[in-house]
Amino acid sequence: MTTRTWESLTIPAAGAYTLDAAHTRVGFVVKHMMVSKVRGSFDSFSGSVTIADNPLESSAELTIKADSITTGVADRDGHLRGDDFLAADKYPEITFRSTRVIGHKGDEFTVVGDLTIRDVTKEVELTVEYGGAGTNPWGQAVWGYTITTEIDREEFGLTWNQTLETGGVLVGKKVKIEIEGEANPA
Repeated sequence: MTTRTWESLTIPAAGAYTLDAAHTRVGFVVKHMMVSKVRGSFDSFSGSVTIADNPLESSAELTIKADSITTGVADRDGHLRGDDFLAADKYPEITFRSTRVIGHKGDEFTVVGDLTIRDVTKEVELTVEYGGAGTNPWGQAVWGYTITTEIDREEFGLTWNQTLETGGVLVGKKVKIEIEGEANPA
């Protein structure tokens, strides 16, 4: 991979890159019963990044197969795939498409884009931490990233919940999204 220096960062050359599914995790965290957190991920996704000559003009997109959600508990996963949550049969994909990079500080970039869940599209702001670039032992170019954001699931039509006898609700409204991985030249 050809790299270049931009504002004291060694970044990949301008061009098209694909997310390396074998080295990327698309995950989430949500509060459960007001006392703990449930973590999960999506096993099937694809994405690309186009790095522009001016990195602040770069773009990215991600498509997630909604039915690939997994939390390690089959019954919960089935409920999450169903109509109370993702309605994966009706809305098989969750998508993100960036619209602009609004700034950066060091290796941390702020990216804005459109997130679509259940045919509801909302603008979200992502924090993207650039992890560096290198070459793996087999000669393949790679660069890494960590992406985080938090959404209100109810804004996307994911409103199912259950009131607890002790007060509060079963499932938190806020969902933290965590994506970490690598990308390779397309």
